Amino acid sequence: MMSGLPLGVVVEGAVAILLALTIGYCVVLNGRLKRLHADKDVLRQMVADLVGATNLANQAIKELKQTAVEADLALNARLEEAERFGIELANHVNAGTVLMDRIVKITSAARQSQVIEPVETAAPTTNKVQSALEQLSARVRTRGAAA
Repeated sequence: MMSGLPLGVVVEGAVAILLALTIGYCVVLNGRLKRLHADKDVLRQMVADLVGATNLANQAIKELKQTAVEADLALNARLEEAERFGIELANHVNAGTVLMDRIVKITSAARQSQVIEPVETAAPTTNKVQSALEQLSARVRTRGAAA
């Protein structure tokens, strides 16, 4: 025997010390488990928020795609309209050029006939030329109003 203590008391003392250490370790472990459980709830909330954000992003992408398709259709329609207007404008320019050529020919012929004719017959020819120019300008005005 050791210094007068029975072996049973020593063993029970050692078991009591080990039991106290085990209880202390269980308290520490319980605190860690509580923190882990709280972190699990936070992590679960973060995952739910991430899933929600992903769904919102997917919806936004779908809407952006739809908007891009609509914008493309509108742009194509406007380009086709602009092309039609360009062709129409080119036709008007060509018609104006032809008309200007006619006016040049008429005025050239009128000037040449004034130079060639004697002075006494110049007045009736001038009246005819003026009348033709007035009719031509009236025709141009009515065409311009129609266009």
